[in-house]
Amino acid sequence: MSPPQRQLYAISDLRDEPTFCATVADRVWRAWWQGTGHPLEHVADHMQEMLNDEALPFGLVAHDGGHYLGSTLIISCDLEERPQYAPWVAAVWVEAEHRGRGVGRALVGRAAQAAFDLGHDIAYLCALPEKRSFYEGFGWRRLEENVGPHGLTVLTCFSPRVRSNFDLLEPFPQSGRSSVAGGR
Repeated sequence: MSPPQRQLYAISDLRDEPTFCATVADRVWRAWWQGTGHPLEHVADHMQEMLNDEALPFGLVAHDGGHYLGSTLIISCDLEERPQYAPWVAAVWVEAEHRGRGVGRALVGRAAQAAFDLGHDIAYLCALPEKRSFYEGFGWRRLEENVGPHGLTVLTCFSPRVRSNFDLLEPFPQSGRSSVAGGR
């Protein structure tokens, strides 16, 4: 029996693949706004901001040629209760038939790297408690829990530069030992 074949796909900046803009707007609307009464047209109008030349906001789309697989947005603020945090990886969506194949993980990783490439040392993401383990499974860390009316978890991802600084820190002394010269 031969090993399963890896699915090959591209992850592109939405500004380079604007034909996916309507699809991304539809998925964002279905997942987060349809049930709140927001019209699709409002989401589609906001999605146009992802196509401007500003550093933020922008979107990433996973696709196999002209076939949409998933997307995510990189925005200034995704949680009005935490405006001090920026930038955010937001609206992560993968089509049901492509879940469990690494597309979401690749999108989130590429989005965080894009934030780091813009000079940010930390990327933020909020998730429902039942979704946080997905992000923690590839290195995102909980910063806060039960935030806002939906009880969201705020997660962080540090840039490689910041992570390497953590490696330079000495571990805390073991209990019963003192790190001070002449201590017990």
